[in-house]
Amino acid sequence: MKGILGKKVGMTQIFNAAGESIPVTVIEAGPCWVTQVKTAERDGYDAVQLGFEEVRSARLTRGELGHLGQLKTDEQHPQRRELANSVPALRYLREFRLKLDEVPAEGDQITVDVFVEGERVDVVGISKGRGFAGTIKRHGFHRQPKTHGQSDRTRTTGSIGGTTGVGHVFKGKRMAGRMGNDRVTVQNVEVALVDPKRNLLAVRGGVPGPKGGLVMIKVARKQG
Repeated sequence: MKGILGKKVGMTQIFNAAGESIPVTVIEAGPCWVTQVKTAERDGYDAVQLGFEEVRSARLTRGELGHLGQLKTDEQHPQRRELANSVPALRYLREFRLKLDEVPAEGDQITVDVFVEGERVDVVGISKGRGFAGTIKRHGFHRQPKTHGQSDRTRTTGSIGGTTGVGHVFKGKRMAGRMGNDRVTVQNVEVALVDPKRNLLAVRGGVPGPKGGLVMIKVARKQG
């Protein structure tokens, strides 16, 4: 299975054999555990659920602990599922939709060495939240003139529906609002470094989200 969860560490640079500086983002990737395998016959689609970052059991609810097989089954609760191999209490659970050519077993461990240098991957993360932003910052609009009585409205939106003919604002109009804090996918980035001993993965270029943010790494859908 080519997929793993990790945390963004930050950006740095590495040098290739020709002495060229390459900007990279370092990710602490894995180890992850397979907590659930979903099949089309039982669940309607094929997917593998991975868990990442060990935490104390006290930080999870009983429902979460039961899902991870941490609670012992008894006669009163026969529906509780036991994992093939016990997994620790994990903070993050995420699904990877993929074709299960090689189906992993529940409880298997996924490490960063599933990827190799030079491979192309997609990185999914949550972008930094910028709060409520106006149209200039959010959409790149130009400001209005500072003259002819406009000195106090240079960064406002201006007219938004007067020239539509019907005199109202259509849905989807680019206006001020919440900026950032969205799921963002950076596609087809190159793996520049793999360090299995320290569970580190470096990809060329930037990755969405702040330092310490959770990211998903999977095989690129668009190669080339």
